[in-house]
Amino acid sequence: MTYHHLPSLSEIRARAHPIRQVAREREKRLSPMDKLALTVTKRVGTMGFFFLIAGWSAFWLSWNLLAPAAWRFDPAPGFVLWLFISNLIQILLMPLLMVGQNVLNLDSELRAQADYEVNLQTESYVEAILQHLEYQNQLIAELLSHVKQEKGGDHR
Repeated sequence: MTYHHLPSLSEIRARAHPIRQVAREREKRLSPMDKLALTVTKRVGTMGFFFLIAGWSAFWLSWNLLAPAAWRFDPAPGFVLWLFISNLIQILLMPLLMVGQNVLNLDSELRAQADYEVNLQTESYVEAILQHLEYQNQLIAELLSHVKQEKGGDHR
């Protein structure tokens, strides 16, 4: 191996691609509806939202079962309305959550592609470093061989 065949660091850097900004790419691709679905997914998919819905449901049930009859705003047969409303919420949120998950999956795919590109770039750097180290090892071996020959030939 000769040194003039090894790529220089500047040549390797010239071939390298800039690292992608995946989050910015994703934001540019999102439609307004995708942004809405992503916002809903981020808000609804939290424990805070779960506790809010669970707390409201517990309050609704407790109030309408335990409060004095005159203060109840949804007496026992009216509970069916609450079931209808909660089912309606589920029916409306499910597609939004699925769209939001699809948008997040796209983000994961973009990140995976960016990671792959970085790995390829790193591999070319490592290959160049290994080539340079191999060449340096050859040079050192030649120098040691030359030094041994000089010492062996010098018998004063």
